[in-house]
Amino acid sequence: MRRTLPIVLLVGAATLAGCGGTANVEGDFSINVANRENGCGFDNWDGNTAANIPVGITQDGESATATVGGLTATFLDLWLGGHVFNGSVDGSHLELTLTGTRAQSQGACAYTYDAVIDADIDGDVLTGEIRYEAKTNGQADCGTLNGCASVQELNGARPPT
Repeated sequence: MRRTLPIVLLVGAATLAGCGGTANVEGDFSINVANRENGCGFDNWDGNTAANIPVGITQDGESATATVGGLTATFLDLWLGGHVFNGSVDGSHLELTLTGTRAQSQGACAYTYDAVIDADIDGDVLTGEIRYEAKTNGQADCGTLNGCASVQELNGARPPT
């Protein structure tokens, strides 16, 4: 009995350490963004920031939805075709995607942009990035749009939970 008890305790502790669970990411956040890499060559991208963007996150277990509000929602609707991100929560990590539906073109190139939130929550603070990724038809006219991504750094907070 003396030899099995420490082994049982050790296995139990290792099991608990691996089960951090899914963080609570639900709430009304105020998000700030700063433009970083401009792989897709957006005009007027460099150095721009935006503050106090309202984002409501709802959660059902490991699934989450982030709904952008205010004027930013209107901008995203016009540019990408929507303002709602859907995805998953794994521990304290969120990966949410807004699949773009607003068709654009240049020459024979047809494309849309997806936006992907890749972030972590620590208490009531959310930090990470938003990647805007071009989805093209692969035509030569797409040029640097094929596989491009532009990145915004994000941080924000919700009222204390």
